[in-house]
Amino acid sequence: MADKSEFSVSRRGVMIGGAATAMAAHSPAEAQPRKATMPPEPTTMPVTLKVNGKDRALSLDPRTTLLDTLREHLHLTGTKKGCDHGQCGACTVIVNGQRINSCLSLALQHDGDEITTIEGLGTPDRLHPMQAAFVKHDGYQCGYCTPGQICSAVGVLDEIKRGVPSHVQADITARPQATGAEMRERMSGNICRCGAYSNIAEAMTEVAGAKA
Repeated sequence: MADKSEFSVSRRGVMIGGAATAMAAHSPAEAQPRKATMPPEPTTMPVTLKVNGKDRALSLDPRTTLLDTLREHLHLTGTKKGCDHGQCGACTVIVNGQRINSCLSLALQHDGDEITTIEGLGTPDRLHPMQAAFVKHDGYQCGYCTPGQICSAVGVLDEIKRGVPSHVQADITARPQATGAEMRERMSGNICRCGAYSNIAEAMTEVAGAKA
């Protein structure tokens, strides 16, 4: 009969054996090869924009907004990113003669469109009449929201000139006039904490050639 001591196992021996088994089960040689999880290459699409009179050919991620295209790809930083939700108007630009919030629009939607930013309205040596009026009437706020305010103001006067109705008109079939109420209503999408709204209205009134 075999000696009982030949088959006795100490508690320490059991623990060492268990640890060795666990390590073998997870050794690199037996582990399943892991797949590399590299992000897919971004897909780009061509688009041509006519910005401030110049054709600009770009290849963009389809998700790129017009605002980011202007600022990040064309380095036209006059157009500002405010709320990025279409609520403050700081990113207003003029597309095919109509003002829009560029943060709410994808660049690919504007293939072939004509886009005017604050840099395209005038230059320091030759200001647009609206820019000059803003200077004269101290319509500049902190400066951050001002480019959007000016682009919007230019668009507002053009809307009135084209007879586009607004909510303040009692008769939407009548031709709108450049009154103070009309301009304030149309500028309500441009918001800035700095105020200066009355000065902006005075500047717009001067350019419109009408009394507020």
